[in-house]
Amino acid sequence: MGLFAQLTRHKTVEQLQAEIGTRRDFRRVLGLWQLTAIGIGGIIGVGVFVLAGQQAALNAGPAVALSFIIAGIASAAAALCYAEFAGLIPVTGSAYTYGYAVLGELVAWLIGWDLLLEYALIVAVVAIGWSGYLQAALTDITGWSLPVWAQGAIGTGEGRVFNVIAALATLAVAALLVMRTEWGARFNTLIVTIKVIAVALVIGVGAFYIDPANWVPFIPERTFDADGVGHYGLQGVATAAAVVFFAVFGYDTLTTAAEEAKNPQRDLPRAVLLSLAVSMAMYLAVSLVLTGIAHYDTLNTDAPVADAFRGLGLRWVASAISVSAVVGIASVLFAFMLGAARIWFALSRDGLLPGWFARVHPRYGTPHRPTIAIGVFTALVAGLFPLGEVAKLVNIGVLSAFIVICSSVLLLRWRRPELPRAFRTPWVPVVPLLGIGFSIWLLSELALITWMTFLVWVGLGLLVYFGYGIRHSRLARAGAAAPAAAGMAAGQG
Repeated sequence: MGLFAQLTRHKTVEQLQAEIGTRRDFRRVLGLWQLTAIGIGGIIGVGVFVLAGQQAALNAGPAVALSFIIAGIASAAAALCYAEFAGLIPVTGSAYTYGYAVLGELVAWLIGWDLLLEYALIVAVVAIGWSGYLQAALTDITGWSLPVWAQGAIGTGEGRVFNVIAALATLAVAALLVMRTEWGARFNTLIVTIKVIAVALVIGVGAFYIDPANWVPFIPERTFDADGVGHYGLQGVATAAAVVFFAVFGYDTLTTAAEEAKNPQRDLPRAVLLSLAVSMAMYLAVSLVLTGIAHYDTLNTDAPVADAFRGLGLRWVASAISVSAVVGIASVLFAFMLGAARIWFALSRDGLLPGWFARVHPRYGTPHRPTIAIGVFTALVAGLFPLGEVAKLVNIGVLSAFIVICSSVLLLRWRRPELPRAFRTPWVPVVPLLGIGFSIWLLSELALITWMTFLVWVGLGLLVYFGYGIRHSRLARAGAAAPAAAGMAAGQG
């Protein structure tokens, strides 16, 4: 087999669909509402409780609401494409598996490899933001605080060395995910409910304290800091959109649990769309309320929502929000670590990474080995690095995956229009092209260091693939076995 044929070999949709009923790696325990809760849990978190305020202060002003709309349009276009694939190929692996079916092994590997890093970094980002809220809640309620060295990473404050709470949070979630999936899903549904109540509290109480003067000007004039970096203006809105984009996806994590869904072809598309619709309504309402109750330039803090209510003298609301954020943000850790572990599992099951990682726990039926490895990695990142530095790195792989998903919908509609689809992306090719266009634009807004880091990771991925995956993949072994079997049959004849 030539090199090009090796790089583009793929599983057919029929092969993947045939495997659905025979796979016994996971137990099917997740219903529609548990899947939707995983999606909402993955979307609503640091974006509401941290990034909305920080990006209003740093880049967009009150127009951070427009930034969420821009990011949401790109995310919605991709969500519609995800929904089509989730109903067509409900197999663990999400964008990696979908790319494998349409674009071939190399593209699928690169997407899986990128998402593995991106999901892990999102866990670290969320853990850092979660740590800020927990420390604020502890101080509000008890007056006690951690030793300075344990409050954050180097560069986040004088005397800080390691974010102990962020590191412990990721390890705790990893331990939960090693247990039975349904236990974690029930716990996740509970904390998502608490989080939705907290967001409703922000909107319901904050609406009575909005000062419209805080929205003027809605898009502040463009200014430059001492380093020549521009803020505000339309460019600031675009920059904020590129940063908050990572807060408006997360529904893709529920598609990684396809083999654990009770009725995946019906429930996965519904859960994708429902979770995004609910979450976007919350983001828009919170961003408008937050910039209405506090001037945007006061919101660059570790816990901007709680601090805004504290500034109004509503300490009970601030404390309730901090406690709810502490509980609710944990669901984001759950969703993305679940996604990362299952993508790693899928890569290993297909032979692109060592098969040792593709063995489920004999008692709990979970991919415990990749879960533990991701837990340790994210604990180190969350403990050692500041929020802003990690957040810059989490978008590029997911945007690349969105381009792959939208392109794959177009290609498969052209190649295989006759395939029965449980959900069909509307207005094809407009919606997929919109998703591709917005994703490319948001990629162009990312910083040079983000691109450099991404290219280093891609280069490392290519080394792993050509050094290991290209020879050990299941398709490669199947291709090698076929001529051997044919030769034995000929010899016997």
